[in-house]
Amino acid sequence: MPQQNLSMALSIGVVGKPNAGKSTFFSALTMAEAKIASFPFTTLDPNIGVGYVRKQCPHNEKGKACNPRDSYCRNGIRFVPVRMLDVAGLVPDAHKGKGLGFKFLDDLASADALIHVVDASGKTDLQGNPTENHNPIEEVKFLQKELLHWVLSIMERNWKKVRTRNINTLSSMLSGLKIPPSKIEDAARRLSLETERIDWSTEEKLAFSGEILKAKPILVVLNKFDQAQNREGLLKEFSALEAVPASSLFELTLKKADFSGAIEYIPGSSSFKTKDVSKQQGKALEKISAYLEKQGNTGVQQALERLIYDRISRIVAFPVEDENEWADQKGNILPNAFLMPRGSTPLDLAERIHTDIAGNFVAALDARKKTRLAKDYQLKDCDIIKVFSK
Repeated sequence: MPQQNLSMALSIGVVGKPNAGKSTFFSALTMAEAKIASFPFTTLDPNIGVGYVRKQCPHNEKGKACNPRDSYCRNGIRFVPVRMLDVAGLVPDAHKGKGLGFKFLDDLASADALIHVVDASGKTDLQGNPTENHNPIEEVKFLQKELLHWVLSIMERNWKKVRTRNINTLSSMLSGLKIPPSKIEDAARRLSLETERIDWSTEEKLAFSGEILKAKPILVVLNKFDQAQNREGLLKEFSALEAVPASSLFELTLKKADFSGAIEYIPGSSSFKTKDVSKQQGKALEKISAYLEKQGNTGVQQALERLIYDRISRIVAFPVEDENEWADQKGNILPNAFLMPRGSTPLDLAERIHTDIAGNFVAALDARKKTRLAKDYQLKDCDIIKVFSK
């Protein structure tokens, strides 16, 4: 079976002000495992990495070990790949091109959804300089403002081409934002804006900018939560945003220790087992263990999974060529695990595998039940599917 079509892969951007811990969070999510370091998926541009979301692997039902080609499996848990983008630093007036503003906005445009890393410790201001008692909610407002004015500036620069034309012209102009035309049209209608002969005021454009940005979900991460002075207060203040408390430094430390063999730690777990640690390592791990006992996890893995599974409603599908062994032509059991939008069909899965397979699609089979599926069948989470093509 061909490797998955990476041009269609989901892309998640990680954004944050300087010194919020964005790079540490990105590293904690994308640290390459020895087992998968040779995969092409891990050797993309320097600011692109691969994170993983967990899913119970169906090989447990089969009683045979799986042979992943695009991911890895540990203790019966499949880690499904997600392309991660380390977005250029967020600076004031990015929409005007300040600092790395245009690079920042280009990165944002290519992402399907965003993880906004804020500094829950309150020890850095909006520019990332040392301070005390800074409220991280200001970072959320800051990003929202930049995004609003960014979209507005795109429209203003091209307004002569759009004015008096219909919504399709506007959709084409905004196509670089990775927001479907249907979402753009829906946004205009929700605001009761004219869509046949567009001639909106600046206020209407700004309202429209805010509305279409809802199609690019943002999950807020309260990073450095281990250093936060008022944890309960922060959670209450950010409750409407469903922010995830996290310590990316603790997660990265645990992953490195696991990689070195000092401990056994599965990403996202509530505990770890020590194996061969020094006295100095032991002290650091005691601090992390105390945090895990109170919080339940570091929050890093949970943040990505909440975004993928809840905010943007992805499911996992396992394509196979042998419906009996759940394998590919070479006998690799459950070789691929694809994240698909909820509501996807077997034809969508075929397209994800390879455009040629989709173009010659004939039928699909549920490998568990050995039943043929209708072309418009909606895939369920953890479906194992054989696609027939000419």
